[in-house]
Amino acid sequence: MNYRELFDLTGKHALVVGAGSGIGRAAAAGLADFGASVVCADVNGDAAEATAAHLRERGGVARAAVVDIRDEGQVRDLVAAGDRLDVLVSTPSVNVRKPLVEVSVEEFARVVDLNLKGSFLVLREAGKRMAAAGGGSLVLFSSIRSQVVEPGQGVYAATKAGTLQMVRALAAELGPRGVRVNAVAPGVVETPLTAQIKDQPAWYRAYAEKSALGRWAQPDEMVGAVVYLASSASSFVTGSLLLVDGGWTAVDGRFTPPL
Repeated sequence: MNYRELFDLTGKHALVVGAGSGIGRAAAAGLADFGASVVCADVNGDAAEATAAHLRERGGVARAAVVDIRDEGQVRDLVAAGDRLDVLVSTPSVNVRKPLVEVSVEEFARVVDLNLKGSFLVLREAGKRMAAAGGGSLVLFSSIRSQVVEPGQGVYAATKAGTLQMVRALAAELGPRGVRVNAVAPGVVETPLTAQIKDQPAWYRAYAEKSALGRWAQPDEMVGAVVYLASSASSFVTGSLLLVDGGWTAVDGRFTPPL
């Protein structure tokens, strides 16, 4: 075996949902740089097309698609399009930062509808297609909130834990069909989802100081995990949660003792 080829995605067909911004945009570029042709899907069609154009400018093969992953028909049509589907990456999420006792039913439904139902639809439809083809790699974005929580994150954390458990279940169900299913758990990443925190310096700094590396991540720091899980380098990895959190979950508490 030529180990230099482990991460080569030449000839692979990838679909990135949430490719219009943040982690999804970076993931799409990373997959394209390693040789995959990429469908850049997003609820914002202009953003999806901007990402696809960016990839083409870099020499990649890419096209845009519009999808709202809360819509069963749209997800089904998107996943069914094209000749093949070797890799699927899904990143979209929404958050409502409130104590549980203050969360309205409407806010609860909005978070669950996108984060959990949307992830379910993507996993189900892509899982069906990959199983029928005899292989593929599904990569869903969970979060450190699937493992640890803080006040105001209850509903979001529940959806991220739920996504992880669906990933594990699908990995068990489709492993015999050659399909691998894994989740990535970022820590704090500078994306549109975290703009509320970034805009408040004290809050932003507290989050940075919580990680072992003492800073926030950038979206492109998630690309290595995506390419690894999409490629042959992870051929015996399924049902896993890959933490890319700067050591957040390894650090117990915020107090630094005078050692």
